[in-house]
Amino acid sequence: MNKFFDSKLFYKLLALIITILLTVYVSYNQVGFIPRGQRTRTLQTVTKTETLKLPLQISVNTDKYYVTGYPEKVKVNITGPSALVVSAINTKNFRAFIDLSELKIGKHQVPIRVSGLSNQLSYKISPKKIVVDIQERKTRTLPIKIRYNSDVLSKEYFVYSPYCKPSMVEVTGEKSEVNHISKIIANVDIRKKTIHSFDSEVMLVAVDASGKQLNVVIQPETTHVYIPIRKSKKRVRLNITSHNAASNRMYSLTSSIKKVTLYGAASTLKDIVQLDVDVNLAGIVHNTSKKVRLKLPKGVVKADPSDIWVKIEMADISAIKN
Repeated sequence: MNKFFDSKLFYKLLALIITILLTVYVSYNQVGFIPRGQRTRTLQTVTKTETLKLPLQISVNTDKYYVTGYPEKVKVNITGPSALVVSAINTKNFRAFIDLSELKIGKHQVPIRVSGLSNQLSYKISPKKIVVDIQERKTRTLPIKIRYNSDVLSKEYFVYSPYCKPSMVEVTGEKSEVNHISKIIANVDIRKKTIHSFDSEVMLVAVDASGKQLNVVIQPETTHVYIPIRKSKKRVRLNITSHNAASNRMYSLTSSIKKVTLYGAASTLKDIVQLDVDVNLAGIVHNTSKKVRLKLPKGVVKADPSDIWVKIEMADISAIKN
């Protein structure tokens, strides 16, 4: 054993073990020449740049003035120590704003500012300046008009009493724009040949007398529209007539069906009070029943029932005289 400890092999093994231990120790305590225990602290002081979008806040008397021309959000580049940049982005305890409190009615170019950031951070904002238009504010409450394309419906269908909820909205904007409002419209696009009622939320628009859309705020901005689509129908009585009657016979024409339901354009149906049923008596030589197809007036697309049975009774006039 003593020979082993004194041998070259023993010292080579010992040197190898020491080398391995030193390598493990150095790797554990160093990352790129920075001791591992100091790495987190070092990363916190590294300069970092981040970009985010912030909502643009406006300082103005909103009860008196209405402002247009500003973007909803602005882009902000923040630069500084990594820890402070990350903290600012996570907490968002700073804001982008424009101060209009000292400005009068009209157009103004104003700078966008940022407040609430640590003084150890620098920032660049885009855009730096914007042009805003300050005008007198006005609010009106107006009814909603439903506009729809009923001409695409099949002839036997019609629109029956459409309505919406809410039916009134509050409109706010620049005084001159609000004064020009002619209608608040809920536009409904009915699909061609539809047979189903429309029931959905619809965006609202404000238009002037020429139909031009106006830049105002509508609250609420949508309404629930219901447009009942029904079949145009009307129940009318039957009037049974005849032609080609024999001169020497007297006829009695009756039917168990007294009324039928007609479907068609509403404008056509409103003028129809009865439906004539004309029976051809040619070739009738004794009492019988005959199935007659109903002839539809122009604008009527369907009748229910579509045909009826007519009972035909006849008598010889010469026999009655004798």
